[in-house]
Amino acid sequence: MSALLMNLIVQLIGGAIGGNVAGRTSTSLDLGAIGNTIAGAIGGGVGGQILGMLIPMLSNASATTDIGSLIGQLAGGGVAGGVLTAIIGAIRNKSTA
Repeated sequence: MSALLMNLIVQLIGGAIGGNVAGRTSTSLDLGAIGNTIAGAIGGGVGGQILGMLIPMLSNASATTDIGSLIGQLAGGGVAGGVLTAIIGAIRNKSTA
């Protein structure tokens, strides 16, 4: 499996986890389990790719066996997934209010 695909999978998983954590933390931002997972995974994938471009050390995490890089990919995807879920939840709540 290519390193790029492996990085993307790690970022999507991190984003899905981050999206669910963000949604469950604040009930006003919650999109439901499926919504949190989808928004988080999208945010994790996109945010993780951007983070990989900004921090070159993270861009080849799966090409090596460096656990620090993999944790960085997972954390970056998780944060980006949580942020996107929170943004979408806030926009949804503003439009229904």
